[in-house]
Amino acid sequence: MTAAADLVLTNAEVHTLVPPADGGDETSEAVAVRDGRIVRLASAYDVDFLVGTDTRVIDLDGRVVLPGFVDAHTHLSMVGRRLVHADLGVDSRAAALDRLRERAVDVTVEDTGDGEDPRPWIQGFGYDESRWDDDRYLSRADLDDVSDSLPVVAFREDMHVAGVNSVALDRLGLAAGDHAGDVRSENGEPTGVLVEGAVDAVWDAVSPSKTETRRLLTAAQRHANERGVTGVHDMVRASHAPAVYRDLAAAGELTLRVRLNYWADHLDALREVGLATNHGEGLVRVGAIKTYTDGSFGGRTAKLSDPYDDADTRGQWVVPPAELEAIVREATDAGFQVAAHAIGDEAVAAVLDAVAAAGRVDGEDGARRHRVEHAELADDAAIERMADLGVVASVQPNFLKWVGEDGLYHRRLGDRRVRTNRYRAMADASVPLAFGSDCMPLDPLFGVHHAVNAPHEDQRLSVTEALRAYTLGGAYAGFDEDRLGTLAVGNRADLVALDGSPWTADRIDGIGPVLTVTDGTVVYDAVSPDADSSTAGDGDDADG
Repeated sequence: MTAAADLVLTNAEVHTLVPPADGGDETSEAVAVRDGRIVRLASAYDVDFLVGTDTRVIDLDGRVVLPGFVDAHTHLSMVGRRLVHADLGVDSRAAALDRLRERAVDVTVEDTGDGEDPRPWIQGFGYDESRWDDDRYLSRADLDDVSDSLPVVAFREDMHVAGVNSVALDRLGLAAGDHAGDVRSENGEPTGVLVEGAVDAVWDAVSPSKTETRRLLTAAQRHANERGVTGVHDMVRASHAPAVYRDLAAAGELTLRVRLNYWADHLDALREVGLATNHGEGLVRVGAIKTYTDGSFGGRTAKLSDPYDDADTRGQWVVPPAELEAIVREATDAGFQVAAHAIGDEAVAAVLDAVAAAGRVDGEDGARRHRVEHAELADDAAIERMADLGVVASVQPNFLKWVGEDGLYHRRLGDRRVRTNRYRAMADASVPLAFGSDCMPLDPLFGVHHAVNAPHEDQRLSVTEALRAYTLGGAYAGFDEDRLGTLAVGNRADLVALDGSPWTADRIDGIGPVLTVTDGTVVYDAVSPDADSSTAGDGDDADG
């Protein structure tokens, strides 16, 4: 006798998102889950035979069901910071400063202060000056008006630029320290605008405790589940996040699959304890070694072969090519995948040179599946090399929000804006695409909308292609395509139900997830929010 299911989703439009080579996307009316795995995809009538006395049945009233979204590039503690501190994702400078002032009222010495200087920081995250009329970074003058007694920092959305007030400049000694070259100045005076290394110094100063990290990650994972996300590739550096994730998993409170992509300065420690890519079990595993090469378009620090349209600079190296090559070689030899941030065309070429120099090693496809993170200005030669080397394009379709005629990319790059984020060209060249958000914002359907409606044909994907990049693409980038990313009998039960169809909606970014299931457990439910999810399965991910 066949055992009853733990969870049944019925009266739905269930899409498998299986790729064409394996039969293509198929639909069914219902899905049954037992012990964290999919056990049946069929008609509602056939699946109904697996309903027992303890089965939780959710009638979806015709809603679309997809594999759970995998965000292949995010900073989950940053998402938490925007939720807990001042969220600066607003339409004007005045509104951003108002939010910082509101946050200042809530900040007390007991919040974050300790040590010799107990003054806590007023922190804001996620501003984008390209949305404002004056298109100008938040500066020392702006932030001095927020507080002249407490340190204030406002991080730009790309996290490569930050603004600080006079108190923060004095407290950290940035204008005369090791990172003075990354402190912008006018007439010999620091403006409070920081880039790259100077931003890192502020990150270190506001680094949260383990208790605070748990608070941030708990808030962020709740938000991620509400957006249909069941897995993240989180970029972590000098952070309590790895320990917190494992604590949450042990307590049964982790509602996401997490791959930890550690910064390159952790490589020696990881080797010393014998870790490598894919080590781990359950919901938390070791991912890639993360490194930078260049900066960002927003900060004019992405490395270009030709100057920016609005400044006499070609950007800068954050990690020079020789150092990058050494990192890639050492990480590869130690059994790690590498995830290298590269935005400008020179930076993308440098990553591919480093991957080629490291050689193709281990792995069933002859490669480590090294990744270029962002790959925004990849030219034809780079795309061809990515395909030849088996390199994954870990890209962020939400960045297409800046590609319009009046957008940030137009100001920075001019006509080159249409040669950014070339997902169509990459897909046609058989470059594996893994979509992520870089938390700008963490919202897969926002990214899918922009990929489907991109202004240039070289950037545009079909709805199905874009959804696959946010499901199977992320699973492939994390070596999980045999158990995640598609809906198939035997796969882990990571699913999302939507209140509209991406194939028929006027605006895909207007669709809302209504149900999210991670490893067979309902982790977000707007269909029957008062129901008890404890019968959804043990979610123990027993295959490790």
